[in-house]
Amino acid sequence: MTSQKNYRIVFMGTPEFAVPALNALADSRHEICAVVSQPDRRKGRGRKVTPTPVKTAAQEAGLKVLQPEKVREPEFLHTIREMAPDLLVVAAFGQILPQSLLDIPSIMPINIHGSLLPALRGAAPIQWAIINGLSRTGITIMKMDAGMDTGPMLLQEAIDIGPDETFGNLYRRMADLGAKMIIQALDLLSEGKLEAISQPEEGVTMAPPIKKEMARVDWKMPAQQIHRIVRAMDPTPGAYTMWKGQRLRLYSPAMTDIPAGNAQPGTICKVEKDRIVVTTGEQCLALKELQWPGKKRLACAEFLRGRPIKVGERFE
Repeated sequence: MTSQKNYRIVFMGTPEFAVPALNALADSRHEICAVVSQPDRRKGRGRKVTPTPVKTAAQEAGLKVLQPEKVREPEFLHTIREMAPDLLVVAAFGQILPQSLLDIPSIMPINIHGSLLPALRGAAPIQWAIINGLSRTGITIMKMDAGMDTGPMLLQEAIDIGPDETFGNLYRRMADLGAKMIIQALDLLSEGKLEAISQPEEGVTMAPPIKKEMARVDWKMPAQQIHRIVRAMDPTPGAYTMWKGQRLRLYSPAMTDIPAGNAQPGTICKVEKDRIVVTTGEQCLALKELQWPGKKRLACAEFLRGRPIKVGERFE
């Protein structure tokens, strides 16, 4: 029986999506030489300098953390070369990696990507899977090249998307799947069974970054499309509409069988205990949770006690 190999790994990641994979590798037989994450940034209303989720997890595990402003910096590249890693393992790092970095590991650079490639190449594949109305997506473990998620595939597993599932919930499930799969991929690599397969030329779609203006609801859209956008922006950046000059964030949408009728899109057509029903460009959409700026996200019943909204009023 072939003994399993222990690999020297430099892990690169920044958001919560990468934390389960980092933890799984830290608990495995492999050695993490260093963890690379984006520099700490100011966040929140207080603009407090905040470490990345990956940095926090790495420090809790007692791992060395590097935070280069740019991974192209010669000093950073020299530091990684000195570590002589077998593998780079990357999960939502947040910078395009130059070929000079990808060439450093003795075996290969590996990426944990949140889609079934070649679909949804790019920065926001989980959100775009929901916006595009897909019923399933998945994780692809891939060998990195200098292109945008164009490298050969090593391992792939699908996951269903629930009809009302939010970005936040799908994000967590896919992060856990990615953690399981990276360990599986390294086991197969150790056994000489990890095969690189070129991505098919057909079926390529893109998942560009989510822009802030995309979060504002256009009530002229069909209810189904608004339903997808609100779910894809939950919890961040948060879909919103304007009401009486204030930004109102919208959550927990639900489709209805109520026709739009002749009311202008954005008009409140029903106010019930657990939902507000709004006219769209096609059918009506129910909203079950809302949030004022700087306030808590509230279920509809609690929200309406403090800020009544009446039938016939209209979101801007």
